[in-house]
Amino acid sequence: MSLKLSVIVPTFNEIENIEEIVRRLDLTLKGIGWEVIFVDDDSPDATAQKAKEISLADARVRCIKRIGRRGLSSACVEGMLSSSAPYLAVMDADLQHDESILPDMLRALDQENYELAVGTRYMQGGGVGDWDESRKNSSKLATVISQKILGVSLNDPMSGFFMIKREAFDLCAYRLSNMGFKILLDIVVSSREKLSVKEVPFHFRQRLAGESKLDQRVIWDYFLLLIDKTIGQYVPTKLISFACIGAMGVVVHLLVLGVALNILKQPFTIAQSAAVVLAMIFNFNLNNILTYRDQKLTGIGFWTGLLKFMLACSIGALANVGVASFIYKDYGYWVFSGLAGVLVGVVWNYVATSLVVWPKKINK
Repeated sequence: MSLKLSVIVPTFNEIENIEEIVRRLDLTLKGIGWEVIFVDDDSPDATAQKAKEISLADARVRCIKRIGRRGLSSACVEGMLSSSAPYLAVMDADLQHDESILPDMLRALDQENYELAVGTRYMQGGGVGDWDESRKNSSKLATVISQKILGVSLNDPMSGFFMIKREAFDLCAYRLSNMGFKILLDIVVSSREKLSVKEVPFHFRQRLAGESKLDQRVIWDYFLLLIDKTIGQYVPTKLISFACIGAMGVVVHLLVLGVALNILKQPFTIAQSAAVVLAMIFNFNLNNILTYRDQKLTGIGFWTGLLKFMLACSIGALANVGVASFIYKDYGYWVFSGLAGVLVGVVWNYVATSLVVWPKKINK
């Protein structure tokens, strides 16, 4: 039977779900030439090893183990690029997506000639299960923002469950941001031509095993994706993230300075020095977690990275003061001079830390 459908399943610590995913796909996709590609981000629970063990007995199972790379969207893209099937599906490893609608999605593409089929929770016949009100409201807000800002007409642009024709994916692959969790939204917005879409309702199920990977960083990733798809062609998205965290660092600096001066009654020099150091540590940690989460430093690398970050930002601070002083001396206008200094400092810090603290790894 010739290969017709590749099901891409990104994984991280999902060892308990691998066998069940394969079993359910086998039951659902009878009579269809299919394969499942697990794309694992080097799970410490040996998810990749489990998938490879199953693949020894079942050639329809493949596994890509990624080392030094993280992220659901980029994992999905890598899995889709590795496939030669004419149809590509993406679903989560936690079995909250209802695999029984995969034949309906395939029929929409193969027989009804749609380019994209989306499993949606927000139409008649669909639902979000036992979500609490906070998660429901967050999802609805993200949906409205996507529809209004990015002009997406899908009922459920936040869905991570979809199927796409290979040629449609190939046409947008080079334009993808590969950020965060919302690969469907990335694909829809990145396509040069509006895709013909059929939405297929499904009920979001409870996680079968393991722990949810959703946390507050998802919100940040979504924010960066919106930025990238609106002004990302003009300003690097990571620079915007870096600058936003820098602005938070200013707040931290002022809070520490105020506490040290007014509560701890420290001399200004000591208070200012403490504020500078703590703000730098705050900025480094947040950038390591958010801006450069795909290159996150751990272990001894964290401490050497922190030292490099502080040294680079110290030079940036000198550049900030120097440029601001020069402009103010020649032209006055303290607000303009100050902002010019800040801009120079931010750009220097971003470039320097990108090269020295979080350099891109070159695969040899």
